[in-house]
Amino acid sequence: MPSEFELIRNHFVRPTPQTILGPGDDCALIAPAPGMQLAITTDMLITGTHFLPDTDPCQLGWKTLAVNLSDLAAMGARPRWVLLAGSLPEVSEPWIAAFADGLFACARHYGVDVIGGDTTRGSLAFCLTAIGEIPAGTALRRDQALLDDDLWVSGQPGLAALGLAHLQGRTMLAEPLIKPCLAALQRPLARVELGFELRRRGLAHAAIDVSDGLLADLGHILERSAVAAELFLAQLPPLPATADPVLARQCQLAGGDDYELVFSAAPAKRAEITALADQLALPLWRCGRVVGAAPGQLTLFDDQGRVVPINDKGYDHFG
Repeated sequence: MPSEFELIRNHFVRPTPQTILGPGDDCALIAPAPGMQLAITTDMLITGTHFLPDTDPCQLGWKTLAVNLSDLAAMGARPRWVLLAGSLPEVSEPWIAAFADGLFACARHYGVDVIGGDTTRGSLAFCLTAIGEIPAGTALRRDQALLDDDLWVSGQPGLAALGLAHLQGRTMLAEPLIKPCLAALQRPLARVELGFELRRRGLAHAAIDVSDGLLADLGHILERSAVAAELFLAQLPPLPATADPVLARQCQLAGGDDYELVFSAAPAKRAEITALADQLALPLWRCGRVVGAAPGQLTLFDDQGRVVPINDKGYDHFG
């Protein structure tokens, strides 16, 4: 059976061209470019909570990295380096090799170096720290939404939660819908280019990624910015035609695991944001507005303009 250090050397030590000193010493050595700040985030993925025990290891490797890069995307940062710590209940080299293949495929896709980490024996879990660069003082933050801003969301939130419901037997998706829903769940795309361009072009005031649910994560912007918002169901992405509409709407509003971006922007930027959507081939939906009311208050309106009660905003680990 290979040792801990052989596992790391065999599967997780790859070239790190953006790094002064990569894996193999007590620390990695990195240096941001002149005039840049470091953006740093960390996330844990626990079996049974963030992924099912029988999840394909290659897909899990991709997702472990992508969900962390989504936090960098939300701030408009360019991903540069990541560190991975993991606990494994047993050594299965084929499983580890497949996990590493998925992880490094994602790393290549987004141009990041894996510069170190740790392994130990324990329940299956991973903790990844991602580091990005951003010009000093330009980061998109949660606390910068302004009164009368438009609210936008990217992509099609809700697909990942529908995919999970299908795997758990809570719904049976029609065949054409299964593939995109499972792809959204198992191989999410961090919206790095969207966040980067929103920041670089000065299009957005505040932003966040949708990890716990659209309503829950939008609520973080409202609380941090001390503003309120109105959200309109008719302006959200259309629900999949073949899915249970009640479940599909619940997944869209509170499902989470989408890693789309929600952001606020001045109404004067609508044309530029629409042009950016075309450039990136990524739908961007203007779905609400920032209003003057009690800080953190979120009001949801249906297709007829009636207020819709909000019973579930999203996932809470300790809720």
